[in-house]
Amino acid sequence: MRAISQDELGEPGVLKEVELERPQPGPGQVLVRVRAAGLNPTDWKHRRLRLFLGDPPYVLGWDVSGVVEATGLGVTLHEPGDEVFGMLPYPHGAGSHAEYVTTPARALVRKPAGLSHVQAGALPLAALTAWQALVDTAGLRPGQRVLIHAAAGGVGHLAVQIAKARGAHVTGTASSGKHEMLRELGADELIDYREADFAEAARDMDVVLDTIGSDDYRSRSLRTLRPGGTLVSIILREREALAEEAKKLGVHGKVMLVEADQAGMGAVAALAEEGRLKAVIAGTFPLADAAKAHELGETGRTTGKLVLEVG
Repeated sequence: MRAISQDELGEPGVLKEVELERPQPGPGQVLVRVRAAGLNPTDWKHRRLRLFLGDPPYVLGWDVSGVVEATGLGVTLHEPGDEVFGMLPYPHGAGSHAEYVTTPARALVRKPAGLSHVQAGALPLAALTAWQALVDTAGLRPGQRVLIHAAAGGVGHLAVQIAKARGAHVTGTASSGKHEMLRELGADELIDYREADFAEAARDMDVVLDTIGSDDYRSRSLRTLRPGGTLVSIILREREALAEEAKKLGVHGKVMLVEADQAGMGAVAALAEEGRLKAVIAGTFPLADAAKAHELGETGRTTGKLVLEVG
């Protein structure tokens, strides 16, 4: 099979198209013929830095949408020919930037028939991050007020839609050029972080989702919370500093790492099927152009998600 691999850490040029042996599904696994695979900031971070995966060679990619090719021993949830999507177990299950990938059957759910593979491939990691942060961690309820940073980003624009689907009042931070798109996705209030101090503009928040993670953003974000409110950060280095600072202010600060989650994916699939959750596609690339996709993603100027189309 064709795959995008790297032999060393570094700039996008280290990514190469290679021929690898097609994997075989083990017990409890399925083999998926990949049709589309999203990219996320964690992909270029792992390409450049020695993080969870250790030293290369390896194939990156955690988002996948495709067709079940074969099932391993004991699998009853999926059959060959099923169209499925999901997030491979993070972090050690990477490998979707290839023509085929194996993964635990319960990492995947059925792809809604009306959802294209590109749309489905864009959703899993970012949508699960938003769902697990807002719903599982913060317990977001109807009528609550939520502040979402980088609201036009990969996680942010999906978090806006999930929060609205939960009946929340949504305030987002984004540059003014992205406000119209975010209003279309359901945001109630928008703050141009370059023109205004969000800590003054946003008050009495029940939940803050922080995808930025700087000391300045953390401190100002905590000040927007009502007593007992919750800030959820997806920046792992924040854990100790966030917990300590939040406690002093009488609020909660939690750091989360996204997990493969069939129940969460089921909720994501249901929202997508109902038309209440969609990925804004910033660009699509053939598998062979993965390096170009990484280059664009690392600019930090994309709105929504980048996707590799495979096959």
